[in-house]
Amino acid sequence: MSELDPKIADRLKRNADGLVAAIAQQRGTGEVLMMAWMDDEALHRTLTTRRATYFSRSRGTYWVKGETSGHTQHVHEVRLDCDGDTILLSVDQQGAACHTGDHTCFDADVLLPAD
Repeated sequence: MSELDPKIADRLKRNADGLVAAIAQQRGTGEVLMMAWMDDEALHRTLTTRRATYFSRSRGTYWVKGETSGHTQHVHEVRLDCDGDTILLSVDQQGAACHTGDHTCFDADVLLPAD
């Protein structure tokens, strides 16, 4: 059972698996780095440690960004969107954010180029 503040937990709108989308954004530049999933416990850990902690759907476990890669995310601010179904983390990214080794997971396919 998570120790997440009930006032925060009550505002979350989770998917069928009990997860909420979490977007990591570079502090200062606003660059979107990655998207991952959080449950109440991952959010609680993130809020208390300021280390981005996510829930891995494929492994069914928690992971702290950078714990094995060294590519860490220090969390400066956490926001919840108006619907309660997306969390926004303002982070200082050290190293690559993407598992491919890229700085951001959004460097790949441009579906609609900027005009």
